[in-house]
Amino acid sequence: MEQIPSFNQIIEKSIIDNWDYNALTDYKGATLQFHDVARKIEKLHIMFENGGVKQGDKIALCGRNCANWAVAFLATLTYGAIAVPVLHEFTPEQIHNIVNHSEAKFLFVGDVVATQIDGTKMPGLEGIINIPDYSLALSRTDKLTYAREHLNEMFGKKYPKYFRKQHVSYYREKSGDELALINYTSGTTGFSKGVMIPYRALWGNYDFAEHVLGKNVKRGDSVISILPMAHMYGMAFEFIFEFLHGCHIYYLTRIPSPAIIAQAFTDVKPSIIIAVPLIIEKIIRKKVFPKLQNNKVRLLWNIPMLNKKLQQRICEQVRKAFGDQFYEIIIGGAAFNHEVESFLKCINFPFTVGYGATECAPIICYSDYHDFVPGSCGRAVIHMEVKIDSHDPENVPGEILARGTNVMLGYYKNPEATAQTIDADGWYHTGDLGTMDAQGNVFIRGRSKNMLLGPSGQNIYPEEIEDKLNSMQLVTESVVVQRDTKLVALVHPDMDALIDLGMHEDDIKNIMEQNRVQVNEQLPAYCKISEIEIHKQEFEKTPKKSIKRYLYK
Repeated sequence: MEQIPSFNQIIEKSIIDNWDYNALTDYKGATLQFHDVARKIEKLHIMFENGGVKQGDKIALCGRNCANWAVAFLATLTYGAIAVPVLHEFTPEQIHNIVNHSEAKFLFVGDVVATQIDGTKMPGLEGIINIPDYSLALSRTDKLTYAREHLNEMFGKKYPKYFRKQHVSYYREKSGDELALINYTSGTTGFSKGVMIPYRALWGNYDFAEHVLGKNVKRGDSVISILPMAHMYGMAFEFIFEFLHGCHIYYLTRIPSPAIIAQAFTDVKPSIIIAVPLIIEKIIRKKVFPKLQNNKVRLLWNIPMLNKKLQQRICEQVRKAFGDQFYEIIIGGAAFNHEVESFLKCINFPFTVGYGATECAPIICYSDYHDFVPGSCGRAVIHMEVKIDSHDPENVPGEILARGTNVMLGYYKNPEATAQTIDADGWYHTGDLGTMDAQGNVFIRGRSKNMLLGPSGQNIYPEEIEDKLNSMQLVTESVVVQRDTKLVALVHPDMDALIDLGMHEDDIKNIMEQNRVQVNEQLPAYCKISEIEIHKQEFEKTPKKSIKRYLYK
């Protein structure tokens, strides 16, 4: 493994070098400059110390994206603690599970999460801190309570003659393999996998971004954080790279609806855009496609001499919809709609599609939009190698395997799952099927892991929902599929029991609707079931008795 520089030292250097630059802004709210971030980090370190947090202890963060969330994350790493980012859409029970499983000492919570959780169900916590103002929602030690009540006074005693650049000095990780954060792939105990991300993986992703974007994204440039920072994709490429590069990050803080996102693009004019397919597809379908439907545009589109000019004008309009200042749009996290991808390629729009996984923090494949091959997800990135487990990788799909700096240490407290995922030669088995051309471009051919993507980039694991559904009355088996943005559950009822009970079609529908409501009460908003379709025949199975999911998508 190559020599890895200290990641915390890079954080330290960015803060010092960009001291008077704007760093973090809550969209339509307050702005923190890099020196403000340093001051807040220092105050949080005082609270950690007085709360009994030691290097290697875990600190969980659960709330919407905002400047104070980002500061709390940076404070955690630079103190030498291990961050545990948690999606704020998780149910209270899921949040309790993760906090307890990770053995977190502190929990930072957003204003909504604060009203939902129950501190008594997380007995290992020393304190719960409100993200908006870092006040204490719960303190289990007098020393922590005193520190928060006298924080400014303690800070003043520590730095009596102002707080300056020379005071910024952070914990240095002992090696690249030291654990930096644990990212949970879901919130349910039975399915929960805490991905252990080492410092080298954070650095590998940052160094990759510097190599491919550093010359096109300038210090002081603006970017928008749309994807949740509790998700590795958003964390790595809408936060960590930009902060270390000296950029100005805007947080939407609210649910990022297409209207809010479109307005933010116009106001902020980001220099790079990171997105999941759904966001791009919605904007294209709502703002662009309707304009192409009139007869004049259709006619011009089909005239070779004129369609180039028309395509150029349409490309300019699409660029304006995204702020018109960006170098490229990087799309990842799920399969991109073929119709939208073909259209963007046709008008020479600067976009590219990457590929990654939480287990690689997250990047595996990428190509600049100039080199991007439509239908692919790029080539293996710097610090990583990729191969296809197939006798003929160009023509016969096989599992995509990845190895290198970005690969996780394993799953927290789960050596069995780790051994199944990382082999003896260090290859991470992605669970995705793909092919690779002679130039190294990877093409995803199927997703054997079955993961779906929520509207804001949240991971949805259908097996978890199915597990809950299958325990409901009169349900024998189920398959959860995604149709547009909605989740639909296909259910095969217990037909014998229904016949014995003398039930009719309407009775079955009513029972399944009750089941749907009941299951949704246990699920976060982004993975609620919109409807249940009844399948009277048993689902087709493989020899191993697994449902052939691909038949029902």
